[in-house]
This record gives sequence, structure tokens and C-alpha cells, in this order.
Amino acid sequence: MGCLKNICMSILLALAFVGFMSLGGDRIAGDIIENFLNPPKSELVKKAEKVGDFSKINDEFELERAAGMLGYNGVVAEHKASGQKLLVIDTNNKPILTQDDIKSDKIEDKLIGLTKKVKYQAFQVEEFKVTKHGTLVSFGKEAPYIKFEAKAKKIPIGDIAGIISVAENKNGEQRLLVAANEKKRYSQLISDEFFKSVK
Repeated sequence: MGCLKNICMSILLALAFVGFMSLGGDRIAGDIIENFLNPPKSELVKKAEKVGDFSKINDEFELERAAGMLGYNGVVAEHKASGQKLLVIDTNNKPILTQDDIKSDKIEDKLIGLTKKVKYQAFQVEEFKVTKHGTLVSFGKEAPYIKFEAKAKKIPIGDIAGIISVAENKNGEQRLLVAANEKKRYSQLISDEFFKSVK
């Protein structure tokens, strides 16, 4: 049981910083698939409210998905001009990572260990490295983050960069925050702008 839980958590984490880059692709089928991939705005906003208040994000950002998976609810947004993806996951008090993990000098080893457990064939992460520790504001509070660089295999992006953070909402519930883009297009300013608007 514990092994299955770790595998599920590993898959979710890998999705969070790589796999979510491809969510929203493949919009070539008919209206049924289009509606599934792009639910009506009202439905999207309603589902997103389970994770946080996204009503104050500015027009540069677009909510793309709000869905549940393996007991976790998540929201995926995109910065329209750059294509940068931003993800907020309600870990439902089953944390994948904690703020102490993010602050730790051993965070790189922990993340590498989690990604190595994933045997999913659609993507793989290699050469993952933490390049910086910092803080940002989200849900009205300061939260620690790590900046990372990695190589994404089996998807056409290659080198990616981004951040992983753990924030707390007003009820003390944890939210995993992830932002990523192609390495040369990643912007910390975009991440800061989006996450500070989430309440």
C-alpha cells in the first residue's frame, strides 16, 4: 500500500513539473473532445474554487484546466504571451512536499528520487538540478521555492526551467505551486505575478 502511494505521489509530482506542459494539447478531435479539454469558463471557475481564489489573476493569464486526480485537485493556467505554465495543487493534507522540504539542502535528492520512481513512458526527466532557493508570495503569505532546470525526454520541449513551491492558504492547508517553461523562456516575474494573485 505504501509503495502504491509513493508511486502515485511520484507520478503527480512528475506531472506537476513536466507532464502538465502537455495538458491542453491534441485539440484535433471533434466537439466532444474539445468540450472535455476546454470546459465552459463557468465550470472551470467553479472547479478552480476548490483549490483557491483565482478571480484576481490578470488578463495575461488564462485558466486551462481544473481537475481532480488521485485524490488531489489541481488548476493549470497559462501565461498567454510566453506559454509559461503554472499549476496549483491542493494536496488535501497529503503533502507531496512540505515547506521544510523546499528549504532543505536535500530537496534536489528528494525530487530526483521521486522522479526516478516514475516509469510512465510519455515523458521522463533527466539532469534535474536545483539552481536557487527563494521566496514568493501566494495565498497572502510568503512561501519558499526552489528554482530548477531539467531535461525533458520524450516530449518536444527539451530543456525546461521553473520553480516548485509549497504555500499555505488562510486555513493552513498546503498548496503545491509549480511553474515551468522552456529554459530560455522561463520568467520568474511571470510566476511571481500569477502566484501573488492566488488567494
